[in-house]
Amino acid sequence: MAPIRDQSPAPLTELHGHGLRLRPWDAASGSDVETWLRGLRDPEFQRWNTPLRLVTDRRSAQESLLARAQSATEGTSMSFRIADAAGDTALGHIGVNEIKYHLKVARVGYWVLPEARGRGVATRALLLAAHWALTELGLHRLELDHALGHDASCRIAERCGFAYEGTLRGAIFQEGRHDAFRDAHLHARLATDPEPAGP
Repeated sequence: MAPIRDQSPAPLTELHGHGLRLRPWDAASGSDVETWLRGLRDPEFQRWNTPLRLVTDRRSAQESLLARAQSATEGTSMSFRIADAAGDTALGHIGVNEIKYHLKVARVGYWVLPEARGRGVATRALLLAAHWALTELGLHRLELDHALGHDASCRIAERCGFAYEGTLRGAIFQEGRHDAFRDAHLHARLATDPEPAGP
C-alpha cells in the first residue's frame, strides 16, 4: 500500500505554462487588490457565483485576499492570479480549494476578467493548475462544479478532462442570495485519467 502523503501545507509556488504565469495573490499589492475587487464585482461573475462573504470595496477585497493567504499557509486552499506570461497582465483567478490531503481530493474554481475572455485563458489555467494539483500535490481527484446553465464553464471543464458526473440538487446559492439555492453540474478529473491535449 502506498504511503499517505504528509499533510503539511504545500509550499507557495508559481506555475508557468500554456502562455500563462500563475502566482499567489498578494494582499499587500494595491494592483492585486484592485484586480480582485474588479473580478468579484463583474456582473458575469456575480451571475454565476455568490461568495459566502461578499466583496464590495477595497477593504473587503483585501480582507478576502488575506483570508486566502492564510488558507494557503494552512495548506487548505491555493489561490493564483492568472497573468499573461509575456507581459504579466492580470487575466483572472484560479483556485485549488478545500484541499483534503487525507482523502487526496480538492475542488477547483476560476474566473476571467471581461477583457481577457474568448482567449482560452480559463482552459489554459485549468490545465496548468489541475496538472500541478494531481502531480505535485499528489491528489487523486479534483472536483469542479458550476451553476446549471453555465454552458461555457461546462465546455471548459470537459476540454480539460473533467468528466460530467451528474447534477447536484440545490447545491449552490442562487444569484446574489444566501437564502435560496440552485442546482449545479458536477465534473471531476482523476489522476489516473488521460492527460488532456494542450490548447
